Amino acid sequence: MLYLVGLGLGDAKDITVKGLEAVRRCRRVYLEAYTSVLTVGKEALEEFYGKELILADRETVEQEADGILKEADVCDVAFLVVGDPFGATTHSDLVLRAVKLGVPYKVIHNASIMNAVGCCGLQLYSFGETVSIVFWTDTWKPESFFDKIEKNRQNGMHTLCLLDIKVKEQSLENLMKGRKIYEPPRYMSVNQAAEQLLAIIQNRRLQGEEPEVTENTICVGLARVGAPDQKIASGTLHQMSTVELGGPLHSLIVTGTMHPLELEMLKLFTVDSYSFENNAFQRTT
Repeated sequence: MLYLVGLGLGDAKDITVKGLEAVRRCRRVYLEAYTSVLTVGKEALEEFYGKELILADRETVEQEADGILKEADVCDVAFLVVGDPFGATTHSDLVLRAVKLGVPYKVIHNASIMNAVGCCGLQLYSFGETVSIVFWTDTWKPESFFDKIEKNRQNGMHTLCLLDIKVKEQSLENLMKGRKIYEPPRYMSVNQAAEQLLAIIQNRRLQGEEPEVTENTICVGLARVGAPDQKIASGTLHQMSTVELGGPLHSLIVTGTMHPLELEMLKLFTVDSYSFENNAFQRTT
């Protein structure tokens, strides 16, 4: 059996009882280590689970998936994912490979950022399409995610923006020379995401547009959701470019039309209550 086990968002103890029981009876246990990060290290997980973990980076999962599934038809193998197993599409590929090889699988779900964002008080059924904001480079500055945010907002929906993670990335030079030298991990902050959105707004204005999302659009910054030092801040997009939320992982929400109850909840986390009242009043139901 292949078990896909969600670990939740915080520490080692966020695994479900069902998930922990599965892990402890598996011969091999892999820890997916690139779509997200836990606030604790591999060693803390191993101590709590009582199992040695094999780190599975993007290369392992995408290029050597058959190795993960090896002998899973005759013994139990677990694949651990921060959050929920299907928070990333990569894991669907693993399931399809298992089915093709005749390996039975079982999914053990857990909390993920997709539902835990409700902690800020915005109602989950009022969210539209989730978008990913990627790190810009000097030569690559995509804006397609902004169009999706605008479409959600036109429909009165909030947008959850998942922020880029760069783990085990190679420089162009090392990639071209085939050197297995990796760049230090990078995690996009709410500040960086907000700065890119502000740059897009300026670009659109230069093109003669007035974007649906502006500097004064109410947004929510979230950091380390599910951890003891979780932090939430609400305010304008401009304020999100300077707010201090600490270490990773960060997420950003661009709000749509808000119910009065949602507004009351967001007031608990305001960066500046005066500007919040002024700008939020325009988008209530």
